[in-house]
Amino acid sequence: MVQAYILIQTEVGKATTVAETIAKLPGVIQAEDVTGPYDVIVRAQADTVDELGRMVVAKIQQVEGITRTLTCPVVHL
Repeated sequence: MVQAYILIQTEVGKATTVAETIAKLPGVIQAEDVTGPYDVIVRAQADTVDELGRMVVAKIQQVEGITRTLTCPVVHL
């Protein structure tokens, strides 16, 4: 299992709607709107890194109102 934090920038005023939409996607553990340089932070999981990448590109980045994402995989050192 691979997990990652996905940091999302949105159009002005769209953070809550984006977070609510993403929270319903399969593989998303949590999605919250936050303050700071990013507007939404998502914790997601998938079986492989490739599946995680497909989730980000094919599902999360397609949500209306998103302008940029940054995916940060969780590592266990």
